[in-house]
Amino acid sequence: MELQIKERNHFQYIDEGSGEVLLLLHGLFGALSNWHDVVDGFRNDYRVIIPLLPIYDMPLLKAGVPGLVNFVEDFLAELGLTEPMTLLGNSLGGHVALVYTLHNPTRVGRLVLTGSSGLFEDSMGSSFPKRGNYDFVQQRVAYTFYDPTIATKELVDEVFNVTNSNAKCLRIISIARSAQRHNLSKELHNIQMPVLLVWGLNDTITPPMVAHEFYRLLPQAELRFLDHCGHAPMMERPAAFNQLLRQFLYRTQPQPVD
Repeated sequence: MELQIKERNHFQYIDEGSGEVLLLLHGLFGALSNWHDVVDGFRNDYRVIIPLLPIYDMPLLKAGVPGLVNFVEDFLAELGLTEPMTLLGNSLGGHVALVYTLHNPTRVGRLVLTGSSGLFEDSMGSSFPKRGNYDFVQQRVAYTFYDPTIATKELVDEVFNVTNSNAKCLRIISIARSAQRHNLSKELHNIQMPVLLVWGLNDTITPPMVAHEFYRLLPQAELRFLDHCGHAPMMERPAAFNQLLRQFLYRTQPQPVD
């Protein structure tokens, strides 16, 4: 299935299916295509929406977690979405999802985090991308996955092109540093809705200890690990990820009010 990108004002996004909204947020080097298998698996039962986060072109002074949260708020207002939704985030997208939820608790019915930042992350293997060094970028992209063959040439080329731009690199660095500063450990107890944590057992960017800490701090969390899986379970173990997500959505489905 080819994902069709829609445009509305300055927003670019995927919008597939109908029904309860699943809003998906990608990570720092992520793309709409990262969620391809989730869209494919849930579009018949849910309205699956993925905004393209303006990581590479947002105003530099706003390039950080708060600026991305504001962007998501503006995007949802543009689409007129006010009903409680299920919010999913990978890596930086999970961090943005958490802060959005803290600011808008009545708009989020359920939360799903996978490889989320917000407590600790090892961004790009402890170093920022080296401009013009293709081998370095290839190594760092492969570092994201348990199976390095997931880091296809197409994916590496995409990241390489981004890191070859000074303007884009400045925004990446600004956002990454904002995420590292914006530790949520003292705020997570305020998130009272059901949370599913799906973590790669071989995640080297947000290691399993991070998942355990999220589980400890979030009052209604459940934690599931996927073996032979790195930082992006929805890409590396899509069938298992979708199965865990579907089970969670079924168990936590809001009950009709008599």
